Amino acid sequence: MRYNNLTVEHEGHIAIVTFNRPDKANALNYEHLAEIEDVALSFRDEAETRVVIFTGAGDHFCSGADLTDAGSDYSGPMVLRRRRNRIGERAINALVGIDQISIAAWHGAAIGGGACIATACDFRIGAEECFMQYPEIDIGINLQWKSLPLITHLVGPARAKRLVAGGDRIHAPMLLQWGVLDELVPHNELMVAARALAAFYVNKPPIAVQMIKRSVNAITGALDQSIMHMDSDQNMLAGSSQDSKAAIKAYLSKTNPVFDGD
Repeated sequence: MRYNNLTVEHEGHIAIVTFNRPDKANALNYEHLAEIEDVALSFRDEAETRVVIFTGAGDHFCSGADLTDAGSDYSGPMVLRRRRNRIGERAINALVGIDQISIAAWHGAAIGGGACIATACDFRIGAEECFMQYPEIDIGINLQWKSLPLITHLVGPARAKRLVAGGDRIHAPMLLQWGVLDELVPHNELMVAARALAAFYVNKPPIAVQMIKRSVNAITGALDQSIMHMDSDQNMLAGSSQDSKAAIKAYLSKTNPVFDGD
């Protein structure tokens, strides 16, 4: 498939997927998310690929949802709005479900959906300037895309609450301390380090590696789907609240919102 928002390169047993909207800091519109889902699912038919590296063109890994995308204002019937609203969930599920080892080579921002993508990978190597933030709380909505369990598994409940309920911006040294990052390197060594980790797993027996990966994911995420099955509907509900409207207005005007729980 020909992609408009990402590129795919193959280096022997390693595939490198690069988010390629640098003028938008690799922000995610509907088409971009659909392409991420498609490329993730395509690796089911890749016998030679053993490791997939995800990275971003330009200054950032991925800055989250593209709020300037006209397609985000889809106003069709609710039955279709619910389905379209699950495109991010579908993309993240496809990333988590990749049989091969996946590595995020993360520089700059991983915000909102970008943080969801990074946590959906098996390993994360960060450049010294990288940072993470979930800003959804500041526009009055919940984190969706089945991604709350992913960050909770990595950092534990209290830190997950700081990140998701508090909207804290966490920078590289603390990301390494908290276990979000597996390795921290200078910016100019990021892809060297990612390729080195990929080469390590390329030289492991792929059948055993891929079975172990799926088993570990099944153990840690056994209850994830049953708990998070309604997060996109919760997002639609929260987004329709007066609190969310107040939060967005305050966010855009850089003022302090007043919430009344409505």
